[in-house]
Amino acid sequence: MARLTLEFPDDCFCYQTQLTVRVTDINGANHLGNDSMISMISEARARFLFDYGIRETGIIVTDLATTYRAEAHARDHLLFEVGVMDFNKYGGDIIFRITRPADGTLVAMAKSGFVFFDYQVGKVMPIPEAFRATFPNVNWVS
Repeated sequence: MARLTLEFPDDCFCYQTQLTVRVTDINGANHLGNDSMISMISEARARFLFDYGIRETGIIVTDLATTYRAEAHARDHLLFEVGVMDFNKYGGDIIFRITRPADGTLVAMAKSGFVFFDYQVGKVMPIPEAFRATFPNVNWVS
């Protein structure tokens, strides 16, 4: 199987937040576990959407790809740079670059696909105009 490669243009990132690796995030190999990294990515996504005034209700994560570049350990402060790209009719991608500011190490890259979903109708819906207007410089995929 071919290895996954994630690289994103710097101008796609529009938000950042810091999270600290907790002792409970450490796995048996004494570094940040995959399951905890996914939780941290979810927290960074939630903060991003909240700070942009976007309610998570009605947004469904469709996929997540993560590439790990370095280990992180308990009490490391990690910077999560977050952005959006590749919008289509129903959703797009939220992207993440995770670094350790103390030494500038790139820890991980991630890309999370999402769609808007109408729970009353039970189906995917087009991106709301208010969301689209929040990110006017994002490239669109047909």
